[in-house]
Amino acid sequence: MTSKPAGSDELQALRELSATLGTDRLRTQGAGGNTSIKRDGILWIKASGTWLSDALARDIMTPVRLDPLLKAIAGGDPRAATAVDFVDSSLNPAGLRPSIETSVHAIIPAPVVVHIHCVHTIALAIRRDGEGIARERLRGLANVACVFAPYRKPGLPLALAIRERLTKSANVFVLANHGLIVAGETVEEVADRIARVCDAFAAPARLGPRADLQALASAVEGTGYRLPHDSAAHALALDPKSLAIASRGSLYPDHVVFLGPGLAKGTVVNGRLEAPRSDPPPPMLALPGVGVALHRSASKNAEAMALCLADVAARMPEEAGLRVLTSAEERELMNWEAESYRQSLADGDGDAKPVPP
Repeated sequence: MTSKPAGSDELQALRELSATLGTDRLRTQGAGGNTSIKRDGILWIKASGTWLSDALARDIMTPVRLDPLLKAIAGGDPRAATAVDFVDSSLNPAGLRPSIETSVHAIIPAPVVVHIHCVHTIALAIRRDGEGIARERLRGLANVACVFAPYRKPGLPLALAIRERLTKSANVFVLANHGLIVAGETVEEVADRIARVCDAFAAPARLGPRADLQALASAVEGTGYRLPHDSAAHALALDPKSLAIASRGSLYPDHVVFLGPGLAKGTVVNGRLEAPRSDPPPPMLALPGVGVALHRSASKNAEAMALCLADVAARMPEEAGLRVLTSAEERELMNWEAESYRQSLADGDGDAKPVPP
């Protein structure tokens, strides 16, 4: 474990909140989301590739020297993009690499910052009219000052977009095609604000038919595909409205990173899966009217994102106008070293790897 920083009681409270958020699939999924706390010139932030759900079981926090990082961001120093050069190695014996969103946490001045991929927020943040709906739902919420940020590549580009819109009172940030950031003075304050904002954004999920799991298992037997561990993922293909929404394009970054761009589809013919030919094979296949299949090489993060896509699509009206990621935005995510690193961690057990020398 790392050495205890000043304010370790608050850090423990942040770990507890992180674990709570990480075990709620409607709040965040897999290695998505990150939390931080600023103490004595150090930004303690979740390490890249680690899971919030593991916050109480293992060390997931990385110490980053805040002032040098802020100067690097202000000066256009390219090292700010990864923040690796600003890690305090004396407090980081495990050699953890900071989250790709470290610059985002750094530029928000509040002591506690939490970024989650809240399903209810994403279902608004991908809509062209989502900002107006969100503002209406937040109206009247005490101590909530919301900023809306346009889609930018996660990390430094997003941090710069947020910086342009920062106000002294801002403590909630809705990120187009991405998720939610909530900030505050204490962990308790942030936890309360998250609960109230997410409740305001909440929408019921459409209910669809149940998958015929026995028939699905028979269809994928002997192929490179398997069934998801959580049968709720099948709703994506069983509900025609959800399938139509997901077929429009990539809705948020983690979908592209872990499932690939867009939505790959397969069919079941004479009781057997017929998958599209591609190299590499799609991590997930939607089988219209039948269910979902995951490639046997799919990581735990890919599994989590398959379920997330079903959860988001089920809360979207079919007629809603969507803003999907462009092909250029998809390419920059797929060719991004920081995301390649995070994705590589998913092939193991979720532990973070040391910062490269």
